[in-house]
Amino acid sequence: MGIALLGLPRSNGPTAPPASTTAHAATDPSAASPRPDSKAALESASPTTPSVSTPPALKSALPPHGEGTAGDPAVQRSLREAWPADLPAADERELLTAGRALLRADATGIGRAWWPVIFPDSGEGVAPAFATSRFRIQAAIARRDGRPGKAVVHLVWAGTDRGGTFTDLRITDWHFTRTTSKKGASTWTPQPRT
Repeated sequence: MGIALLGLPRSNGPTAPPASTTAHAATDPSAASPRPDSKAALESASPTTPSVSTPPALKSALPPHGEGTAGDPAVQRSLREAWPADLPAADERELLTAGRALLRADATGIGRAWWPVIFPDSGEGVAPAFATSRFRIQAAIARRDGRPGKAVVHLVWAGTDRGGTFTDLRITDWHFTRTTSKKGASTWTPQPRT
C-alpha cells in the first residue's frame, strides 16, 4: 500500500511575464521615474478618458420596501394602470368591500365567522396559522376574471408575522362568482381556495 502526495509549486504572488529577448533597457531604475506615491506619478499613470454619460436608472413604479403609508398611493396607482377598470362601479365597490374583509379575516383571524365556507372550523377567536399584526391594506382593485360572472380582487398589503418580520407589498387574490338568490337578488360570492 502506498501513499502519493501531489504538490503544487509555491508562489508568493502573481508571476511576472517573461522578459522580452529582443529589447533590453540599460537604465538605472532608481533615477528613471518619480516615486509612485507622488501626485505627478498618479496623474501620469491614470490615462485621461473622455467622460461618458450613463443613462439615468429607470424609476420604479412602486415605492421602496418599508416606505409606509406614504407609498400606498403609488401602489394603488400602479395596480390601476396595470389592470384598467372593467366592472360596473357598484360591482367593484361590493367586491372591494368583501375582498378587504376576507383578507383581514385571513391575515388576522378577525371576522372569520362571517365566512364559514372560506374558513371552516375556525370560529371567532381562533387564530390563523399566519397571524399578522400591524396589518394594513396598501392597495386593492376588483376586475373581471376571464368568464362572465367571475371576478377577482387583487390586494396588496403589509404586516408583521409572528416572528416579528415586517413585510410590505404582499399580494393576495380572492376569486368571486356572481350568484343569484331565489328572490332574484344578485351578489358576489367568494370562492374557497383550493
